[in-house]
Amino acid sequence: MLILVLNSGSSSLKYKLYHMENESVLAAGNVERIGNVNGEAVINHKIAEDSIQTQQKIDTHNEALKSVLNFLTDPNKGVLKSLDEIKAVGHRVVHGGEIFSEAVIITEQELIDIESLKELAPLHMPPNIMGIKACKELMPNTPQIAVFDTAFHQTMPRKSFLYALPYEYYEKYRIRRYGFHGTSHRYVSKRAAKTLGKPFNELKIITLHLGNGSSISAIKDGKVVDTSMGFTPLEGVIMGTRCGDLDPAILPFLQNNLNKTPVEIDNILNKNSGLLGMTGMSDMRDIQKARREGNKRAEDVYGMLIHRLVKYVGAYTAVLGGLDLLIFTAGIGENDALIREDVCKQIAHLGIDFDYEANEGLRGKEAVISKPNSQTIVMVVPTNEELLIARDSYELVKNC
Repeated sequence: MLILVLNSGSSSLKYKLYHMENESVLAAGNVERIGNVNGEAVINHKIAEDSIQTQQKIDTHNEALKSVLNFLTDPNKGVLKSLDEIKAVGHRVVHGGEIFSEAVIITEQELIDIESLKELAPLHMPPNIMGIKACKELMPNTPQIAVFDTAFHQTMPRKSFLYALPYEYYEKYRIRRYGFHGTSHRYVSKRAAKTLGKPFNELKIITLHLGNGSSISAIKDGKVVDTSMGFTPLEGVIMGTRCGDLDPAILPFLQNNLNKTPVEIDNILNKNSGLLGMTGMSDMRDIQKARREGNKRAEDVYGMLIHRLVKYVGAYTAVLGGLDLLIFTAGIGENDALIREDVCKQIAHLGIDFDYEANEGLRGKEAVISKPNSQTIVMVVPTNEELLIARDSYELVKNC
């Protein structure tokens, strides 16, 4: 069975085509700069070892999807004889609110429900919905599946997700902790349990998804009990351009002193803070290079980040009542050995016997980086959100 996975951004469309018998990727690519008024969109395709790049004017997600489907069925370069070979399309949808706690086949009612959540993620949801609608128009007989970033976190108890605001704000505006990166946290935690041969539903796990956007989740007996991102992806640890946890009284203070609007303050917190705000650099590789060169601000923000990570792991270990498994994933978590080392040094008292040799130079590969006698196992697990979306889609349509 073939499953097409789509991730629709505001000006981009990413795709992967999976053969689910062996979970192999038949084709992958993206369309960037959709609606670019100053030039053409950039289209990248990859089949096996062959990479193809083209450019053309693409104004809408519908046109972008047409371009992808035309490529996949191209008699010379494509991998499909007909679009009928695609048995389902899995869509990454950022926000499921309190409505969706698992993946769903998108009916008209589901689409209405998804559209009702746009105000909770106004930057991400509209393009997600555009991708769904484009597929429904171009592939009307193919089941469309929505897989939500927030769904895995819907097991959190009320004590974890409620904010101490007037309760009517939760009732009227749905203000609560939702959490994000759920597909990543779910994939790596289940993958690690399977690799170790341990029952997922009996483990106490902390997953550290560390990238340009970062979040941490506490998982007990297969269910999320807390996560660091909140009502939006701004809360939590320091990120590439996001500030993370902040005294909320700073916002009106800045607004008054800088004479900024709420929208402008929000833009500062999301796009001009974090690593970038502290150093002028948002990439951890640049931060590490600057530290080696004696950059004081880079050293400051690095220390701040490690401190926040250690604090979250310690707090979540207390919430879980112990820790069996600590997982590093995403761009920084999978590739920065020094961050893994510096975090684990400070939490050795949690039963971690860290394997410095196994960790050294490890980049983008699955591995155990604690010693065999370690009470708490530490792993690096590369995330694969697209594969999880494909699996969820397959489970929903395999018997149809």
